[in-house]
Amino acid sequence: MANGPVAATAAIQQALGGQPAPAQQQPAMRDLNPAPAASRTSRPPANPADTLHIHTLAGDVHDEPESPAAATQAPQRASVHMAPGAKALVDGLLAKLGALQSDGTAAMPDLPDLSGLSDLPGLDLPGQRKVRTPAPLPPGAQFVAGVYRGATGTRDYKLYVPANYHGQPMPLLVMLHGCTQDPDDFAAGTRMNALAEEQGLLVVYPAQSRQANQQRCWNWFNALDQQRGQGEPAIIAGIAQQVAAQYAVAPRQVYVAGMSAGGAMAVIAGTLYPDIFAAVGVHSGLPYASARDLPSALQAMKQGAPAKDAAIAGNSRPIIVFHGDRDHTVHPRNGEQVMSQQLHRHAGARAQRDQGSVPQGRNFTRTTHHHPDGTPLGEHWVIHGAGHAWSGGSTDGSYTDASGPDASREMLRFFHTVAA
Repeated sequence: MANGPVAATAAIQQALGGQPAPAQQQPAMRDLNPAPAASRTSRPPANPADTLHIHTLAGDVHDEPESPAAATQAPQRASVHMAPGAKALVDGLLAKLGALQSDGTAAMPDLPDLSGLSDLPGLDLPGQRKVRTPAPLPPGAQFVAGVYRGATGTRDYKLYVPANYHGQPMPLLVMLHGCTQDPDDFAAGTRMNALAEEQGLLVVYPAQSRQANQQRCWNWFNALDQQRGQGEPAIIAGIAQQVAAQYAVAPRQVYVAGMSAGGAMAVIAGTLYPDIFAAVGVHSGLPYASARDLPSALQAMKQGAPAKDAAIAGNSRPIIVFHGDRDHTVHPRNGEQVMSQQLHRHAGARAQRDQGSVPQGRNFTRTTHHHPDGTPLGEHWVIHGAGHAWSGGSTDGSYTDASGPDASREMLRFFHTVAA
């Protein structure tokens, strides 16, 4: 067997999926955490004033402390039932990657029971992806397919144009899906198109290709894809510019957001292209340059990036971060480190911490950061009890938790505040 993380990843994919992966395939990070049971019932978009109960905690906040739950949590364990020889193969590969502990347990979230894989939302094994019927569009609205071709690569995308667009300038939001997802799935789960129709904005969903990553993850852990003018960040910036050239986009109102691997790539794109993106939204993502290869990616997902890496660069644009404190796929510490990067370059920022709840839903802690003049710098939302799922999303898409605060609506509210 060939050595190295690329070959190891290909073999792991072969053992799990029953199909060979190309030897040259980029490392594929996979979201294996199912959405919480409470997310089985979706709820319609609502005004946050009607759904959130928030109260401010007494006293000033001077930094971004780690949540107690995040500090003490351990990876969720599950039994593993594999075909004969497959577990030995995977254990051997994990050992070579340094991801197998001395007691024989994996040093990353355990693989789920393969007999139940068909019930896990968003897990894309061969032949198991559910085909969803797209929701009907409002009269006059469009959800059109496009292609971007640039010097650094080509990607498909889908663009939502609301019915009330008649050539007038509108904000543009770039939405980056997570592993195994696609634009239609991500649009359905986040309900961002419905909000775009309600609030008047264009939304573009770049699609990761299987040629770039077998599991359709954005390659946030590749060094090449962490540089301006290179790789996927350049493609994403190019898609935003292409849409802005074809439609009327409001000046300084282009934003980028994403989930999981897409959230990590949103941080990268916002960090490298502050001249294009006015603000960033991150859900269950990771900080900039938190990994450079597969082993460091697994480590960052399990326990957060090393402290020295967390301060490499700070995004100079406002950022809003969401993370569940029971996320066993991407450790909640990563959300804290995303915000730490933002604060690293903004001395004198002021913070306020609020606690709130969704009626008959989840509690949350929101920490807001402002410049001394009161302009917004960032928000960090910790969703208590939530796993690796888009908070407040719809079960029409994968990786959603309807019982949490509406992350989509809160992101748009934050972006609007930044633009004001």
